[in-house]
Amino acid sequence: MNKKNFFLKGVLLSCTITLLAACGTPANIVYFQDLTRDTTISVPSVSAIRLKPMDQVSIIVNTRDPQVTAMFNMPYYSNRIGETQSLTSNAGSNLTLSASNISGYTLDSHGEIDFPVLGRISLLGLTREQAAERIKTLLIEESKQVKDAVVTVEFMNLGFSVLGEVTRPGRYKIDRDRFTLFDALGLAGDLTINGERENVTLVRHNGKDDEVYKLNLLDSQSLYASPAFFIQQGDMIYVTPNEKRQRESTINGNNVRSSSFWISLASLVTSVSVLVFK
Repeated sequence: MNKKNFFLKGVLLSCTITLLAACGTPANIVYFQDLTRDTTISVPSVSAIRLKPMDQVSIIVNTRDPQVTAMFNMPYYSNRIGETQSLTSNAGSNLTLSASNISGYTLDSHGEIDFPVLGRISLLGLTREQAAERIKTLLIEESKQVKDAVVTVEFMNLGFSVLGEVTRPGRYKIDRDRFTLFDALGLAGDLTINGERENVTLVRHNGKDDEVYKLNLLDSQSLYASPAFFIQQGDMIYVTPNEKRQRESTINGNNVRSSSFWISLASLVTSVSVLVFK
């Protein structure tokens, strides 16, 4: 065997090994890789969402007296060109009160709202249930017109953002207290194949500073134990692109991770094969 054929066969062997290695199955795609069948994971107690300044909530008060009910419920009001609409809930109305037709209250910088009849009420740091109970107590104790009341508090503008390697990046609403990281990623269409499952970042503002959490979707034990497993209002989730995606962002994209590179390499292997076995 002459030196030329020996060299060409060496090149062919190296290229073949490289191609075979590229066909290996990625080990960092499947979630919960540390779990075995029928495993039970201890989930930390759910930390209910607590109201912060600038949060918006709807507050619905129901009593036996329709006129008293109307007094404490702010109707939704819209004014368009040539059109004025107002939803009212008086004694002769069949309107069903809900968060969709009741305007919201926005907590000011001190966490307070201005509520009809009762005036300034602080809801800072309260859960939905605690806020409803505080308003109900104040209505019964301070308002002589209310002897019984059912108060419902719902979130209106509470949301979070998802960025990076997900199908539908954007801002989404939180509609309940028990809202997990997987609920958030599900709304965003899950991670793309180019998202790093072991490198998800969540940034949370605590009122003074930003808290940064690194999350690994492959490790269920650390994920469930993280304070960031349950989403809070204002959270920002960022899914890091993997090395392949990062290299595809180069000017010409012609690198070891790009499709053009592998096409060129396959062409080289074919050419070498023709020369070796000619």
